[in-house]
Amino acid sequence: MQVEKGNKTFVGYEYKKITVNKNAVSMYLDCYKNFGWFIDENVADESGKSQISIQMKRDRKLINRVELTRLQKHFEACANEIETLEKSKTSTAAVCALIVGVIGTVFMAGSTFAVTHEPPVIWLCAVLAVPGFAGWVLPYFLYHFMIRKRTKKVFPIIEAKREEIYEICEKGHSLL
Repeated sequence: MQVEKGNKTFVGYEYKKITVNKNAVSMYLDCYKNFGWFIDENVADESGKSQISIQMKRDRKLINRVELTRLQKHFEACANEIETLEKSKTSTAAVCALIVGVIGTVFMAGSTFAVTHEPPVIWLCAVLAVPGFAGWVLPYFLYHFMIRKRTKKVFPIIEAKREEIYEICEKGHSLL
């Protein structure tokens, strides 16, 4: 809604606040511009360790606002899927590495109890120490192996979602 009064033009805005990972800020800002949003210069950005909150605004009387909002929701769904896929690279690997580490610790505890038993059971101590040490060393390699494997699996999916986002943004840009 633009109203002329002297030299000043009134524009009614709608506002949106987004919180995104710092490494994805540029992509989000570039994409939201295609739906009519721009950074609200009147509000300071809130920054955390790994995320940043950005206040944006756009003209309430924007032509094709309904279609732009629909495209924006589709973009947000795709962006959330990408974020979930990125997190999935490390989450399963971390859980598996922790489980193997805990199992290794249980074997080491058994080894310790075997050697401190009266009389000491040295042969049991040695038998339990081998998988115990393996359980402490193996998680590092397991973690990195699983990340590489998962990355190979999700990379094409993430790239397809990025292509979908760029097509959505192109449609949004053409409506502005």
